[in-house]
Amino acid sequence: MDEVPASTPPETDEASESQRGRGGLRRFLRRMASSKEELEAEELQKTTGEEGATPITQCATRKRACVAGTLRTVTLRPRGGAPALEAELYDGTDVINLVWLGRRRIAGIDPGRRLRAEGLVSLQDGRKVMFNPRYELRGGA
Repeated sequence: MDEVPASTPPETDEASESQRGRGGLRRFLRRMASSKEELEAEELQKTTGEEGATPITQCATRKRACVAGTLRTVTLRPRGGAPALEAELYDGTDVINLVWLGRRRIAGIDPGRRLRAEGLVSLQDGRKVMFNPRYELRGGA
């Protein structure tokens, strides 16, 4: 009887290399077929997880949450006669509105800016909203 060595035979190593190669090709083809928005959403979801934030889709109303993403829009909308700065935060899964009451402008809160925010999530007109959240500016716009 021939003894079989305990190490992995070279054929298996070659097979695993070809498997990795095919996986790389598969990823490349998927990236080529995906739209720019899908790729950006995927990248945002990855960075959100790295920052320890909760995906916006998993944020429950009337619970505190920490979210992170990119500001899509920043607008000044009066609420009850007082100014309110409103920003739309997108993390690749969903959108949440961040509202700072009594503010006309906040330095650094601009469209395209990465931001991490923490606060109480509420529901208003069917959309998730955080009023006066604590925030931390991240990498540039």
